[in-house]
Order: sequence, then C-alpha cells, then structure tokens
Amino acid sequence: MDIRTIMGDENEKPLDRLVSDGGFTGIFRTIACVGDSLASGEFEVKRVSDGTTMYLDRYDYSWGQYIARMAGSTVYNFSKGGMTAREYMQSFANANGFFRPELAANAYIIALGVNDLLNRKWELGSIDDIDMNDYRNNKDTFIGNYAAIIQKYKEISPDARFFLVTMPTGRSASCDELVKAHRDTMLKFAEIFKNTYVIDMFTYAPTYDAEFKKNFYLNGHMNPMGYLLTAKFFTSYIDYIIRHNMPDFKDVGLMGIEYDRSKL
Repeated sequence: MDIRTIMGDENEKPLDRLVSDGGFTGIFRTIACVGDSLASGEFEVKRVSDGTTMYLDRYDYSWGQYIARMAGSTVYNFSKGGMTAREYMQSFANANGFFRPELAANAYIIALGVNDLLNRKWELGSIDDIDMNDYRNNKDTFIGNYAAIIQKYKEISPDARFFLVTMPTGRSASCDELVKAHRDTMLKFAEIFKNTYVIDMFTYAPTYDAEFKKNFYLNGHMNPMGYLLTAKFFTSYIDYIIRHNMPDFKDVGLMGIEYDRSKL
C-alpha cells in the first residue's frame, strides 16, 4: 500500500474526499460544538393551529451528533437557536455550566457569526479588541466576544484543538461581503491562537443557492439531510487538516497528562 493515498497530495482540496466514518476526526474522544441554530439541529415549520413559525432545536439531528455517531466520539452541544458570541460569552455558557472543567473537550468546533453579523448587524470589531493576556478586557464586539470564547476554553483545556467555521456563500452580495469579513477574521484567529484551524466553508463548500436549499433545507433552516451533509463536510475538513499536519496532532491522546514534551 502506498501511504501517500492516505496522506493526500499537495493539490488536494479540503472537501475533495468526503468521509463517512469521521476519518481522523475520531482521534478526538470529546468534541464541543459551540454555535447557534445550525449547531442545534433546528427545524423551522409552521404551527397547524395558527400558522405561526416554530423553531425546534432537535439536538439529535445536529451536525454535532451526526459527528458523534460517525466518529464514535462524545460530542457536547454547547448551542441554542439564535445564539450570538456576545450572549454565549456574557451569559449563556455560564448559565448552562458549559465552562465546567469536567466538560473540558479535546476539540472545539465553533460556528458563530450569522446572528451577530447578518441578523443583528452588530459591530465586527478588530483584532485590537482582544487582550491576549486577559479576555475579560476584550471589547464588546463580535471579535472581542468570539476571541474571549476561545481564550476561556483554552484556560479550561489548554491543549485542545480549535476549529473555527466560516460561513458559505449564497446570500446577497451585501451579505457575502460580511461573510468574507467573517472568514478573514477566522483566518486571523488561527494565526494568533495556538492549535487553532479554520474550516473554510466560504472558500471550499458549495454555494448554498436555490438548488442546494431545495435538497438540504426545510424553510429557513436545514433538513435532516442538510445536517448530515454538514457533519460530513466538517469531519472531512478536519480529517484533511490532520492528514496534512500530522505532527501537530501526535500528542492528542496525552491531553490532561503531565509529560516531557521535549521527548515527542
């Protein structure tokens, strides 16, 4: 067998090879999914009684739980429909115990920004909004709050790997400008935070156009096939990152253990 068939070549793109078993994502025994409705398996339907819209967070259908079943990992849903980075950091996580040390994870997949930037149109901010020494001093912008989430979880799980999700294209031109700014921000985070990578849906995912939504959406949110497909996108992307950066992940099984790192 040629090991290069496993590793992939330099021309391989992140989603060229879709995995169905989680691929190397399975090296993470615990994964925390920080996000909004799309991280919560939310379905959008009309009530029979009065025609009003129901938004139902069905976590068993979330991409996180599809990842759990594919990869055999324990996956935590640290999410809720409508979630923003501001609410997550300033109230939601503490109120739900998501910062408890016993829930420290090997990996964090963070998918936030739609509600902050596209729906509420809150300030994006800049990297200057981050106090790298104390997240409590971060400014109350999207970047400040999002960075604080990373910084807080790095306190709880110092050796964890972080995967930051960008938004796919397919909205209006004005929205896609914000989506690109969000993508650029995630890339900056990956530069300034150790063990941090980007799942770049903006660049590599298919366009979420009318044809895509006809098959994978139920009204304004995904259907079961859409959430499963998203799980395949994320596990395949993480698998790609690991295969192309093997030395970065060789100590994943030693998280939480004191050992001589010079001997790796």
